[in-house]
Formats: sequence, structure tokens, C-alpha cells
Amino acid sequence: MTAGFIPQILMTIVAVILAITLHEAAHGYVALALGDTTARDQGRLTLNPLKHIDRMGTIILPGILLITQLLTIHRVVFMFGWAKPVPVSAWKFPHPRQGMALVALAGPAMNFFLAWLAALALRGTADANVGASLTDVLANFMVINIVLGLFNLFPILPLDGGRVVAGLLPEHLARSWAKLERFGLIIVIGLILVLPQVFGINPIGDALDKILPGAIRVAFWLAGYHE
Repeated sequence: MTAGFIPQILMTIVAVILAITLHEAAHGYVALALGDTTARDQGRLTLNPLKHIDRMGTIILPGILLITQLLTIHRVVFMFGWAKPVPVSAWKFPHPRQGMALVALAGPAMNFFLAWLAALALRGTADANVGASLTDVLANFMVINIVLGLFNLFPILPLDGGRVVAGLLPEHLARSWAKLERFGLIIVIGLILVLPQVFGINPIGDALDKILPGAIRVAFWLAGYHE
């Protein structure tokens, strides 16, 4: 690994931690707005990233993916990880399943909001003609947030999209759907690691490849790029 990779590694680490921290905090704040104080009572309603870091999901696995990609293809094209879930007591909501769906949507919504802010900042840097380094940081931050938001919307428990599905289904179907959560992490890891490496099939990566360019265009359009 050359010294040129070090700034990219640091930028990616900071961007991922910030994106994950605000993603989790958004879950907690929406839960609080709906009447659940669990996250606040347990000290998880905070922007302190140390409170949200999971050793395996936030450090080890993303680190392996980051270093492996930089060593093999010399760029970062995919990151996967997770933080400690913000504790939510859905039974405190007036409508628990629907409330939980709103809490779940808050995380990806925060990431899309951050991506939009990055797009706005990129427009500002273009007008100010600043250096490439800041542009790279902002572009990296925007893409990471869009990918994190889109990935979490896949309808697989325990991802946020899976919880949204549970909130939309009729109650008897939602109960059956919730039982799949025990296998959810295995399914996700199989889809993003096992299938691509063993069988050469990458359904989530292929889906993101198709959606990501359009999502980036939307972020720029919302930031005022109408060319």
C-alpha cells in the first residue's frame, strides 16, 4: 500500500463514521418525537460516534473491505458495515408497527439529507474554484451517504427497508415477516460477500450500480444543478 492511499483511507473512515453516527442518531430522535425515550434514557441519543460504534460492524469488516479494495483495485467501490442499533421500544408508540417504520425510514432519510448537503457544498466549491482535495472529500461523502441510504432500504430484515415492509404489511403477515430477522444478517452477508465471491453473482451490487448514478443526479438536481 503506497502513501497515496493514506489520505483516501482517512477520508473514507471519517465519512463512514459520520454517516453511520448521524444515521443512528436520526432513528433515536424520531423515536423520541413519537414518544419513546429509550434511546435518550440509555445515553444513545447522541452525536458521539463512540456510543454507536460496533467493533465488528463499524471497524473490522469495513476495514477489511477498505484495505482489500485499495490493495486490489486501488479504489473504494463498496463499503458495508453497521453500528450498534439505537434501542427502540416500539410498544410506546401510538401505532407500534407504523411508528417503527417511520423510525426505520429516518436513518436513510438522514443519509440522503447529508448527500444533498454535500452536493450543495460541491456546487459552492465549483463556484469558488477551490482545490481538488476538498472536492474529493465532499464527493466521497456524498456517494457514501447515498450508498448507505439506498442499501438500508433493501427490504431485508434487519435493514431499515425490512422494518418498513413490516410496518406496511397486514399484522398477521408482519408477524411472519418478523420471524425472518433471525436469519437476516446471514442473508445480507450471503448476498454481498458469498454470492459474488463464490458464484460470481452480485444482486445487491448490480442493483446499486443501476440506481446510484440516477440517485447522484437527483442529489445534484436538488442542489441546483439543472444543466
